[in-house]
Amino acid sequence: MRIALSGLDMALWDAAAKAADLPLAELLGSSLAPLPSYNSNGLWLIPHDQLAEEACELLEEGGFRAVKARAGRATLAEDMKALEIIRGAIGDDVDLMVDFNQAMPYGEALQRCVAMDDLGLLWIEEPVMYDDFRSCAELRSKLRTPIQIGENFYGPRDVRNAIEQRACDYVMPDMMRIGGVTGWLQSAPIAAAAGIQVSSHLYPEASAHLLRVTQTAHLAEWVDWANPILEEPWQVEDGFLHMPDRPGLGISWNQEAVGKYRIR
Repeated sequence: MRIALSGLDMALWDAAAKAADLPLAELLGSSLAPLPSYNSNGLWLIPHDQLAEEACELLEEGGFRAVKARAGRATLAEDMKALEIIRGAIGDDVDLMVDFNQAMPYGEALQRCVAMDDLGLLWIEEPVMYDDFRSCAELRSKLRTPIQIGENFYGPRDVRNAIEQRACDYVMPDMMRIGGVTGWLQSAPIAAAAGIQVSSHLYPEASAHLLRVTQTAHLAEWVDWANPILEEPWQVEDGFLHMPDRPGLGISWNQEAVGKYRIR
């Protein structure tokens, strides 16, 4: 239900901004400006011999200076080898974050995260189940590498609970789970009050507007998954997501392309 309502909320805010002939960020009191971003389009659990080439391709797509890799292979050794290959390909000056996608129980998460703690990662994301704040807090107390969670926060109460339990160093709301624009506007100040930086999860064309009004905005997660059905896809240059000066969310659908994916 919350996901459906989030979509409706986003559509209503988009309509309100279009009625005012303003980009949503400006309607909300901010301005349009390039946002630092990282490429999240790849580096899934693919074979090791494909990682280096893909990592370099991801950087070249928009001059990125940060990429995210997935972890959670069958063994710690396989994860460590993957990260060694990626780091060797991208160099030491590029930020690298790792996402476990809730893959592990606490004990295994502890083993793997401790092993990765000297790799200079920007963050370790969702090492355990999304709502296991106690385990996240335990991991955080034992690591130097920041813990990132939040894509599975269902509203501002989850943000408050995670921060109160010291479960994270960063948070990254998902527009469709947090409650759309309204849910984000209720949630981001909770993180800001605690000095917690906020990144986005997916939906970059919508999230960018909300990051512009977030006091502790960090990084935009870039995926180009909507590009095939957009009239004018957004651009990333030198690692910055550029927001077009168009009313509402700044997107329009390519109806012909949308028709190709319609299920009848």
